[in-house]
Amino acid sequence: MPAAGRFVHLLKQRRFWTRFGRNVTTWSPVGAAFNTKAQRRLNLLEKNGADFVKVAHPDPEYRKAAEKTCIEIGTVVEKLNTNVELCQSLRKLLDNADMATDLDADTRRVAELFMFDFEISGIHLDDKRAVALHVKLLDLNNEFLVGSHMPNRIATSVVPQHLHFHFANEGSFIQVGGLHADSPDDLVREIAYRVYLYPNADMFECLEELLKCRYKLAKLVGYESYGHRALKGTMAKTPETVMSFLQLLTDKLSDRTAKDFDMMRGMKKKLNPRNSELMPWDHSFLSGVVRAERYNIEPSLYSPYLSLGACMEGLNNLFCQLYGVSLMSEQPGVGEVWSEDVRKLAVVHETEGLLGYIYCDFFHRSDKPHQDCHFTIRGGRWCQDMGQYQLPVVVLMLSLPQPTKSTPTLLTPGMMENLFHEMGHAMHSMLGRTRYQHVTGTRCATDFAEVPSILMEYFASDYRVISQFARHYETGQPLPETMVARLSESKKVCGAADIQLQVFYAVLDQLYHGKPQNCSTTDILKEMQQKFYGLPYVPNTAWQLRFSHLIGYGAKYYSYLLSRAVASMVWKQCFLQDPLNRDMGERYRREMLAHGGAKEPMLMVEGMLQRRPTMEDFVDALVSELEPNFETFMMDSES
Repeated sequence: MPAAGRFVHLLKQRRFWTRFGRNVTTWSPVGAAFNTKAQRRLNLLEKNGADFVKVAHPDPEYRKAAEKTCIEIGTVVEKLNTNVELCQSLRKLLDNADMATDLDADTRRVAELFMFDFEISGIHLDDKRAVALHVKLLDLNNEFLVGSHMPNRIATSVVPQHLHFHFANEGSFIQVGGLHADSPDDLVREIAYRVYLYPNADMFECLEELLKCRYKLAKLVGYESYGHRALKGTMAKTPETVMSFLQLLTDKLSDRTAKDFDMMRGMKKKLNPRNSELMPWDHSFLSGVVRAERYNIEPSLYSPYLSLGACMEGLNNLFCQLYGVSLMSEQPGVGEVWSEDVRKLAVVHETEGLLGYIYCDFFHRSDKPHQDCHFTIRGGRWCQDMGQYQLPVVVLMLSLPQPTKSTPTLLTPGMMENLFHEMGHAMHSMLGRTRYQHVTGTRCATDFAEVPSILMEYFASDYRVISQFARHYETGQPLPETMVARLSESKKVCGAADIQLQVFYAVLDQLYHGKPQNCSTTDILKEMQQKFYGLPYVPNTAWQLRFSHLIGYGAKYYSYLLSRAVASMVWKQCFLQDPLNRDMGERYRREMLAHGGAKEPMLMVEGMLQRRPTMEDFVDALVSELEPNFETFMMDSES
C-alpha cells in the first residue's frame, strides 16, 4: 500500500496512538533542543490531524490524502448534525426535568451545545430549504475564500517603468497579489491599493449571495439575523451589544485617533512635501516610520538577545513558576514526526505528571504556509472505559530561520511575541481538563479563545520576565531594560488609529450580517469608513472583496478586540504587580484555562476578576493601554 494510502487507513482505523511510546529523555535544558540542528527522521502523521496534515506536511501525496480524509470526515459529521433520531433523543433528555437535573454541569453544557448545533442546522424544521442553503453556502464560502486571495492584473504600459520590478511581470500585464502596505514608495503603495482592490463583478455577486444565504438560513431557524445566530453563546451574546462596544470604543478613542492621523500626515509631508494628503494605503507604512523615528527599535538590535533556545527556556521558567509545569524535550520515535526538524515536548506537572504533548514545527521549509498557528491534533477528555484522561496533543507551527553551525535561530521581537502568543494557545489545551472533547482547550467561544494567547504577549513584554532569559548569544550580556521599555512604548505609537481600523472592519462585519439593507456592500463600506475610520474611501475599490475573515469569523470579527480587552484586565488586575505570582497562576488555570468551552465565557472572566465586567470596562481597558509610561522617558533621558 502506498504511503499516502497507509496514512488514510491509519486515520480511518483510529489506531495511531497505540504506537506512541513515552521515551522521556534525561532532563536537560529545553532550550538546547532548539539551538541545535536536528538529526534526520522518517515522516509519518497521526490521526485527528488531517486538517493540519493537509496544510503542513512536506509530501504533497500526504497533503492530498489528508484533504480527501477531511472531506470524508466532514461528510460523516454533517450526517450526524442532521440525524433526526439523535436530535430527538437529546431533546427528550433536556426536556425531562428529572433527568436534566441529574446531569453534571459539564454534561449539561455539552448537551446544550449539541442541541444548539442541531437547531441552527434547521434539523427540527423538516425543511429541504435548510439543507439546500447549507449546501449552497459551502460552495459560496469556498468560492469567496479562494477569490479573495486571487491577484489582479493591469497593463504593463500603465505602470511607470521604474516600478515594474516591485510586481510580478507577465509580459504585457503586471500582476498585483497584495497591498504592498509597507513599501517606502508612495506610488507603489497607491498602485497596489487601487489595482488589488479593484472591484470584481463575480466576487461582488458571490459576496452578496453569500450574505443573503446566511440571512435566509438564520431566519429559517428562528433568528433575527445571521449575527444573532452566530453570537449566541459568546461573551457579547447579541449584535446590539457588539455595536455598542464598537461605538463606545470609537467615541473614547476619537481624540487619540485624530492625533495619530495628524502625526502620519506630518510624516508624509516630511517625506513627500508635494503630496501630503493621508490615504488608506499610507496607514501601515507611516505608522511604522513614526514608530521607528520616535524609538530606536531596529529588530536586528534585539535579535542577538533572543535566540530560540533562550526564549524556550524563558517559557519553561515562566510555566514552572506560574503553574508548576515543565517543558521536557523528548526524542520522537522512528516515523513519529513529519519533518526532521520538528521537536517534541512533554508537558509535565510537578505533582500531576504528564499533561500532554506539544510538537514544535518551528522552522521554515518550502511549501510550508507562512503563518503562525496552533493545531489541536487530539483533544483532552475523560475516557470512561479506560478509567483515565486522554492526553491532549497539539502542534505549534511557525516559520523561523534554521540555526546554522555558528549561530542559533535568532528571533525578532515580533517573532518572540508570536511564539509566546501561540504557546498561550498550546497551554490552554494542555492545562484544560474537560470531561468532553467537544469543549476541550481552545474549543470555546470565539470572543474568549484569544484571551490566553494575548495574555502571553503581556508576559513577553515585561522586563521581569524577559530578564530571566534574554541574553546575548555570544557575550551572555542581558538585554538592557531601556531597550525593553522602548519596545513596549513603541507599540502605543499610532495605537489608537490601529485599533480604529480594526473597529471599522468589525463594524462592517456586523452590518453585513445584520438585516439586509437596500444598498450594496460597497455603499455600506463607504459610509462606515467615513464614520468609523476617517481616511477617505478610494473610488473604484472594494476592500470587502478581500475580507476573507468573513468566512471563518462571520459576525465575530470583533472577537480579537474583546479578547484583548479581557486579557488586558486580567494582566493589570492579576499579574502586573507580580508576573510570576504562583497563586495568580493557579487561579488563572482554575478559573479560565481548565474549563475550555465547558463553562460560559463571561462566568470564567468573572471568576478570574472576581467581579462581572461591563462593556464599558472592556473599552476602558483598551483605551488605557495607550497611556504613556513616563518611567520609560525617565530611563531614556538618564541613558
